[in-house]
Amino acid sequence: MTTLKQAAREMGGLGYWLAGWRLMWQPGLRRFTLIPLLINVLLFAVAGWLLLSFAGGWIDSLLPGWLDFLYWLLMPLLVITLLVATYFSFTLVANLIAAPFNAVLAARVEEHLTGRPPADDGGHLLAEAGGALVDQGRRLGYLAAWSLPLFLLLFIPGLNLFAPIAWFLFSAWMMTIEYVDNPAGNHSLSFAEQRRRLRGRPALTLGFGSLMTLMTLVPVANFFAMPVGVCGATRMWVEGFQEMEPGKQD
Repeated sequence: MTTLKQAAREMGGLGYWLAGWRLMWQPGLRRFTLIPLLINVLLFAVAGWLLLSFAGGWIDSLLPGWLDFLYWLLMPLLVITLLVATYFSFTLVANLIAAPFNAVLAARVEEHLTGRPPADDGGHLLAEAGGALVDQGRRLGYLAAWSLPLFLLLFIPGLNLFAPIAWFLFSAWMMTIEYVDNPAGNHSLSFAEQRRRLRGRPALTLGFGSLMTLMTLVPVANFFAMPVGVCGATRMWVEGFQEMEPGKQD
């Protein structure tokens, strides 16, 4: 166990992403991944269908006629931006629907890692899981405040060249926020405090979130993104963020 812990820390976000894959198949944890997995499969299948059906015409409408000579450059950038934005949005919807189940999964993973039960009784655990839905609303408000200017960036000629980078970095940040909230929320940490701790280790935060973002772009692999993200983020939380000193609430 010590060797695996050291390896995960040394590999940063990659180590915890790989840990998420291993943990989701552990005996005693597999049954808690089933519902999040089914929700993710359904929503990502819908996202894929929407992209195949409507993406081409929408992307063409974003390219003004006077930029036709840059079609070969702008088209791949817009396709990448659309993929990231679409799958990122569907990931947030999936996490919203599965929030109570993800909270329970995170609690069981933490118990598996630390040997400590997640709560004194099942009623307390269910209360914590229900609270995850309330906290999700706060994250959606934060998301809206930052995603609107990024969305408008798509329609500004010239500046939309930077849209893929901006969307990817924002998605990486929000992915880690989404998944770390499950174990952190089980300890009643506020959304503001969670963000403060994640900002304290930007390389680890963006490294893990970048891998989760890339995972959502890979067909079939994205079906497993939610349980992998919850399990990996829970281990990252236990080993990298849980013992950080609390800060002032904003």
